[in-house]
Amino acid sequence: MVGHVSDRGAGTLRLDEVHRFPNRPVRTAGTLHWDVLSLYAGVLDGLRAAGSAAGRAPASVGIDTWAVDYGLLDASGALLGNPVHYRDARTEGQAEKVGAVLGPDALYAATGLQYLPFNTVYQLSAARDTAALRAASRLLLMPDLIAYWLTGEAGTELTNASTTQLIDPRSRDWSPLVAGTLGIDLGLFAPLRGPGDPAGELLPEVLAETRLSGPVPVTAVGSHDTASAVAAVPAAGDRFAYVATGTWSLAGLELDAPVLTEESRRANFTNELGVDGTVRYLRNIMGLWLLQECLRTWESEGAPQRLDRLLAEAAEVPGPRWYVDADDPAFLAPGDMPARVVDACRRAGGEPPRTPAEITRCVLDSLALAHRRAIEDAQRLSGRAVDTVHIVGGGAHNALLCQLTADACGLPVVAGPAEAAALGNVLVQARAAGAVRGDLSDLRALLRATLAPRRYEPTGDGRARREWDRAAARR
Repeated sequence: MVGHVSDRGAGTLRLDEVHRFPNRPVRTAGTLHWDVLSLYAGVLDGLRAAGSAAGRAPASVGIDTWAVDYGLLDASGALLGNPVHYRDARTEGQAEKVGAVLGPDALYAATGLQYLPFNTVYQLSAARDTAALRAASRLLLMPDLIAYWLTGEAGTELTNASTTQLIDPRSRDWSPLVAGTLGIDLGLFAPLRGPGDPAGELLPEVLAETRLSGPVPVTAVGSHDTASAVAAVPAAGDRFAYVATGTWSLAGLELDAPVLTEESRRANFTNELGVDGTVRYLRNIMGLWLLQECLRTWESEGAPQRLDRLLAEAAEVPGPRWYVDADDPAFLAPGDMPARVVDACRRAGGEPPRTPAEITRCVLDSLALAHRRAIEDAQRLSGRAVDTVHIVGGGAHNALLCQLTADACGLPVVAGPAEAAALGNVLVQARAAGAVRGDLSDLRALLRATLAPRRYEPTGDGRARREWDRAAARR
C-alpha cells in the first residue's frame, strides 16, 4: 500500500494498492512454518511497485504484521530456519509447564496478557531445548525481522513486544520477573522502540533491488497490525468500542491504563499496548478464520461457494438460531471447519445447520454474539461505557456481520475503514515525517474528514432481541 497524507488545506488521506502477494504457510517434517523468504520477496516487489507507481521513492516505509511469532538469528545475523507458525501444535501442553513455574494469576498480574496457547512465552517454552534457540544471538518478532533485512538495524517495536507476555504494561518495558522466573534471556531481544521512532534506512542493496533512490527511512509504526488498525478507528471521543476484524476478531476498548484485576484475568482479557501510550483492552476471538476455513473446505470438496451469494443466502436464513463458542480450541487448527461447526452445534443440542448458507449464518451469528459478550465484559471490567461500536478491517466489508453485530449489541455499528491497519501505519509514518500534526484524536479527525464509513442501526423486533439476550446469558 502507498499512502498519500497531508492535513493542510482540506486534508489528504488516500491509499493506493500497488502490490499484493500471498502468504502461504508450509508444513515440513511435521511443523507448520511461515515462508518468510517468500514474504520478504513480496515486500521487495511491493517497494519496487511503489516507486514505479509514484515515479519516486517513498518518503518513509513502515512494516506491520501479525503478533507473537519470531525469527532467530545467529551471531552473524543469519536466520536459523523458517519461523514457526503460531497455529503449529508445538505449544500444546506448554501453558501447563509454564504455569507450574509461574502461576497464571502471577503471569497475568505482571503482563496483563490473556491466555492464548500460542503466546510467545509458550513458544519459547516449546523451543527451550532446540538447537536453534541454543545457537541464537538475536530474536526478532516478524515485523522487526523484515525491518532488519531492509535496514540492517535491529529493534523490537513496543506494540508487538506487548504480545509476547514479557512486557509489563504499566512500565511499558520488559518484565524481569517473568523473564527471570521462566529462564528467558532478555538479551536475545533488540532494544525497544515505539511507533514513530526511526528504524533505519533502506540498505544500498535493497535500494538497488527495488530501483529506488535513497535515502529512504524506515519508521517504526504500530507493528502489531491490530495496533495500527485501532489507531485508524475513526472515532470521536472515548465512548466507543472496536472490533478489528479479519482472521481474528479483536474486540474491546481503548484505555489509558491496563486492567490487571483477577476478574479481568478470569474473563480472558488482554492489555496490549497501542499508539500514543494507549492500552488495547480486548479479547481475541477466533474471527472470520471460521468462515475462511469453511470456504476452503467446500472448495477442496468440489463445491466452491461464491462469497457474495453465500452471504446473501445466509441473510435469508431465519436467525438467530445456532451458536457455537467462537473461542473453542477445536476451531484453531486448519481442517474441515464445516464438520467441526456442525459437530459443535450437535453437541449443544437441537438440529444442527446443514447447508453452506445455514453453516455460514451459524458462524456469523456466533461471531456477533462473541463481539457482544466481549464489549459488555470490557465495559463492566474497565468501568468505561460506550455508545458506538466501530468495526474496522476486512470484516467491515461483510454487511451481514456488521448488521448482526449491531443487532446483538443493541448499539449502532460504524463500519470502516477496511484497510485500517494500512491507514494506521501510514498515519504514524506521516506524523513522524511532519506531513501531519497532532495526537491520536487529530489523526482520527483526518480519517473522519476524508473517509466515509457505513453506519448500521440495530434492527429486529422484541422477540429477536430477547433471543440475543437469552443467547448472551448462556455461558
